[in-house]
Amino acid sequence: MDIFQAIIIAIIEGLTEYLPISSTAHMGFTAALMGMEETEYLKMFQVSIQFGAILSIVVLYWRKFFDFLNFNFYLKLGFAVIPALGLGYLLDDKIEAVLGNQIAISTVLVLGGVVLLFVDKWFKNPKITDEKEITFKKAIIIGFWQCLAMMPGTSRSAASIIGGMTQGLSRKAAAEFSFFLAVPTMLAVTVYSVFVKTWGKGTELEQKGYEMILASNETIITFIIGNVVAFVVALIAVKTFINVLTKYGFKFWGWYRIVIGILLLVYFNFYK
Repeated sequence: MDIFQAIIIAIIEGLTEYLPISSTAHMGFTAALMGMEETEYLKMFQVSIQFGAILSIVVLYWRKFFDFLNFNFYLKLGFAVIPALGLGYLLDDKIEAVLGNQIAISTVLVLGGVVLLFVDKWFKNPKITDEKEITFKKAIIIGFWQCLAMMPGTSRSAASIIGGMTQGLSRKAAAEFSFFLAVPTMLAVTVYSVFVKTWGKGTELEQKGYEMILASNETIITFIIGNVVAFVVALIAVKTFINVLTKYGFKFWGWYRIVIGILLLVYFNFYK
């Protein structure tokens, strides 16, 4: 993977991580369209640049994350992230097996898009407009909804936002809580995938290979550039998404998923 490819993938990560359109799917499709081989190194890079996207949320909502007197905020996120951590660990191998199946992911994109077309009609009378009104029970339920995103192509953002709306949250409040919940969730996934899972698999020779790759100056530079690009792009994408979602709802994103999913199904069925 060269610097140009790394930048392109990082841009896709920054644009799609917090949108209801699945960043995992878009990074996978982008890499495939650029002719990149799905190596362990590529998977590790795609996970590692999530750190930049995580930082964008912490920076944008720094008052919320550094309000140490609001201890309930941290507790809610802690309880809400437990379902994803537990199920993610148990289903890790099954999730890994689907990641390379572009047909399955494209199909999920289309099906998820159909769901988004109707979400605004299902939840018309929100009662909660601020994170402080979210109870621990509601936070945990949203955490279970987030687990739907374990199927690549579903979108963690879409699953958790819809989960929030089922609990009476407004679109904006549900989106913001989804962003907050993304920080511990993605941080845990990043640490596990890059440091625990990578180091814990393969032969001793393969482990030395990983260490050589990660110790190279080129790899370090690529990781830094990828995270910086993902951070900057995510800053812009989050603000834009909140405005579009608040004004227009989910229908635009639903049609986007359907169109992209169909195009990709055609491509991977007939041209790949």
